[in-house]
Amino acid sequence: MRGIYSSVTDLRRKVFTEVARMAYEGGDYSRIEELPYKILPGERATYRDSIFLERAIIGERLRLAIGLPLRPTDEHAPLSKGINESAIAEKYYDPPLINIIKFACNQCPDKKFHVTDACQGCLEHPCKEVCPRGAISLVHGKSVIDQQKCVKCGRCKEVCPYGAILKLERPCAKACGMDAIGTDEHGRATIDYDKCVSCGMCLVNCPFGAIADKGQIFQLIQSIKRGDRVIAIIAPAFLGQFGPKMTPGKLSAAMKQLGFDQVVEVAIGADLCTIEEAKDFMRAVPAEQPFMATSCCPSWSVMAKKLFPELAPYISMALTPMVLTARLQKKEHKGCKVVFVGPCAAKKLEASRRTIRSDVDFVLTFEELMGMFEAKGVNFDELEEDGGLNEGTGAGRGFAVSGGVAQAVADVVHRLDPDREVKIASAQGLQECKKLLLLAKAGKYDGYLLEGMGCPGGCVAGAGTLQPVSKSAAAIGKYKKDADKQNALDSQYEITLSLLND
Repeated sequence: MRGIYSSVTDLRRKVFTEVARMAYEGGDYSRIEELPYKILPGERATYRDSIFLERAIIGERLRLAIGLPLRPTDEHAPLSKGINESAIAEKYYDPPLINIIKFACNQCPDKKFHVTDACQGCLEHPCKEVCPRGAISLVHGKSVIDQQKCVKCGRCKEVCPYGAILKLERPCAKACGMDAIGTDEHGRATIDYDKCVSCGMCLVNCPFGAIADKGQIFQLIQSIKRGDRVIAIIAPAFLGQFGPKMTPGKLSAAMKQLGFDQVVEVAIGADLCTIEEAKDFMRAVPAEQPFMATSCCPSWSVMAKKLFPELAPYISMALTPMVLTARLQKKEHKGCKVVFVGPCAAKKLEASRRTIRSDVDFVLTFEELMGMFEAKGVNFDELEEDGGLNEGTGAGRGFAVSGGVAQAVADVVHRLDPDREVKIASAQGLQECKKLLLLAKAGKYDGYLLEGMGCPGGCVAGAGTLQPVSKSAAAIGKYKKDADKQNALDSQYEITLSLLND
């Protein structure tokens, strides 16, 4: 769970740290076989029934962190299978990006209603009266639900005066806004990849840590060791993710200890995206289309195109902040490699698209970057302040929180045309985003600018974040306010926008 340093968080951190350490040290990578024993030493299990099961799960997590596929459970394969082929500086994700480690799955119930001991056996028993299928009976004065008859309508739960009836649901399925989580013949979770948009919400909501995404830490470090000039472009949601001792002013020094050439804030790309979307909105709405939707969240835009293909033309064609910032670096620093560092699992999928591959070479989450810091022993206390990142405006920094994108676009429109009204509607979380688009399809949002964020809370709630969403949102609010310039039109990079779209 995001913001709670749990046993799952700790294990993920150790996996990322050991993968990074192994990549930095080089040598014989077959020693990955030893890492599960290093991460989980001793003879007794700590988290599950068997230490062997725990180590097997860690082994699969190590493989995914390197970008390798899960091993089949019905045939023998060494943990190191394919690792030497992956020790390269150029490697894109082999689908699927989001993976379920089947033997780590708890086989949670899909969905059922359960009567707890809080049932008082009341005289009125409204739960029994409202059940449309007669699935509730009284046994020894207590309500009992016949799961074979139950149709999961939830009416019993709604009317129980004691709140004694619980809705039990698979956490990953509940978190999935695309209804992409199903169940196999053994009761374990499965992912319908035709529906999945790689938002990663299942990943952060599985209490058993059975779901993980693939990473590029291993390949990124190979690129650094090869001598490539690697530039890190970092999303504005980074603030506070690495603890209070890692300030914006220390970030550049910390990243250079990892081998990065320099650090650039993605807020400058967000500013350029804002300007482009504002001009598109002014030109197209309502003259050419009924409304316009923002484009920066890949989960939101992919969801919209999958479920509402007829609305796809109304989604902005502006390049995302990640791509715009990356292109800017590639134009200024010929031959460089660019790594996007952010909160989002879906950005890994976006960067793997053929049209984006030449712009963004690697994607890291904040969680993966923290593993690199620990592998290199970076001490945040010893770092010196260097003034921080100051090129992005407050508008660009505000992209990190829900509502920030639409507000930034509206502010540019107001600057360009003070008399024009910009009506805004926004949604966060894919379930709410679907409702927003259903209403838009019905004509309820004609003339509007629509903003969708795949994660509840915006980018600060992404699957690769490390601190509570509320704390991140507050930190971003101050970071945005502290910017020297507030409107995206004040960006020094505005004049380069047309060049980046070539």
